[in-house]
Amino acid sequence: MVNRFTTAQSTGAMRRWGPAAFLTLAAVAALTVLTADAAARQARTASTEATAPRDAGEPIMAIVTIKTQKVTFYDADGWILRAPVSTGITGRETPAGVFAVLEKDKDHHSSLYDDAWMPNMQRLTWNGVALHGGPLPGYAASHGRVRMPFGFAEKLFEKTWIGMRVIISPNDAAPVEFSHPVLFGPNPEAIAAAPVRAATLAREAEEAVRTADETKKAAASAAREAASLTTSLRNLERLKTRADAEFAFADKKLAAAKTDQAKAQAEDLKQKAATKAAEAGTQLDTAKADVPSKLVAAAAAKGAAKAAATKKAEATKAASEAKLALEPVSVYISRATQKLYVRRNTHKPWADGGELFDASIEVPVTIRDPDKPIGTHVFTAVARNGAGLRWTAVTIDDGDDAKDALDRVTVPQEVLDRIAPTAAPRSSIIVSDEPLSSETNYRTEFVAVLNNQPQGGFVTRRPTADVDVANDDSPDDGFGSLFQPNRNSQPGNMRPRGGQFFYPMQRGLW
Repeated sequence: MVNRFTTAQSTGAMRRWGPAAFLTLAAVAALTVLTADAAARQARTASTEATAPRDAGEPIMAIVTIKTQKVTFYDADGWILRAPVSTGITGRETPAGVFAVLEKDKDHHSSLYDDAWMPNMQRLTWNGVALHGGPLPGYAASHGRVRMPFGFAEKLFEKTWIGMRVIISPNDAAPVEFSHPVLFGPNPEAIAAAPVRAATLAREAEEAVRTADETKKAAASAAREAASLTTSLRNLERLKTRADAEFAFADKKLAAAKTDQAKAQAEDLKQKAATKAAEAGTQLDTAKADVPSKLVAAAAAKGAAKAAATKKAEATKAASEAKLALEPVSVYISRATQKLYVRRNTHKPWADGGELFDASIEVPVTIRDPDKPIGTHVFTAVARNGAGLRWTAVTIDDGDDAKDALDRVTVPQEVLDRIAPTAAPRSSIIVSDEPLSSETNYRTEFVAVLNNQPQGGFVTRRPTADVDVANDDSPDDGFGSLFQPNRNSQPGNMRPRGGQFFYPMQRGLW
């Protein structure tokens, strides 16, 4: 009775107020809801942006968590910066996986979305996945990129570096201290000797380049001389043939002469023809005598140029590898392809943006129980630990735990011998069920996306165009001989996995 009465009273009052009252009440109610929602979102944003209460080191990695819409940056000792983000909407989801910063642009404007402003952009793939400053409504709202607060993105921009690891995880993930025998153990003596060795080999490579250039010029000159002599020889043979013909003609004319005057003229003509024929013969004989020595000289110069070019290639390769040995090394082990890939940043700028990555090591790898999922795990050397390295592990996909994943992998000893002795902080090992994405190319570190997660913002973008890269004819900067063509332009059996395609990489230097 009370409820009916109250309702009747309210209804009667509303009838007395009229339609205007209804509109006013509805507007007030809607404004109250919107204001409360906006305030809640603003409070939620403000409460989740944070800075660690300690002196921060250089950021080593960033982890974007799609579920909780946040990004956290880590240095060697833990988290240093944290902020809310806005990832991709349904159908344009931000891909989960393993990435690295490829390019930085302070004032970037999108080529896909009507020149949209994306300040402090840090590119993760060349088809458009990136971190950047943008509006944060408090939920996923982008077209596949990762928006960060404008001020946070600006503050962060100068702190990050090309090649810095960025992990996009579907769920909460964080690095934990980790150790395992498979992780690289550097050699102190090799580390101490590496800079001197790199400088020595660089000088030797420069000398080999100069020698190769000089011998190439000498070989070209010798070849021109030999070719010129051959041409002269043919001309002299024609002159000798013509002189002999003139002498024969004069001899016949002399034999046919009937008068003393005609005989005298014929005799004079014959004498001149004989002299001319003799001179042509002498020149021809001299030229013929010079031919063998000139050809031998040209062949010797060509051989010297070839040997110098070989030495140049070897010296350049050795210098490149010595220089690369000073850089952090990244290793990717794929259960899908049963391959191990190695990448290092050469720091050579590319005209279209970004830097070139060396990818000259690619070898088969043994994974126990290859049909069993292994998960996706990122192991990172965060700092030196005495003579060794201190490592962390991040797991972002179901499968084995980090230890069991590494237990199943047998890394070829020749790879360990080549890269472990000088392994530096910021080096990493990634073990994953996934193949490398087709977005992995000559100016990326590793790009791998989880096939069991939505990838709308990845697959709707234009793939990176195939472009050939530097080869032995490139400027000698210490890396020219190591660059390969865009490996993902190679034909092969493409394996579709949740919107990505794996292209078998071209054999490298191994």
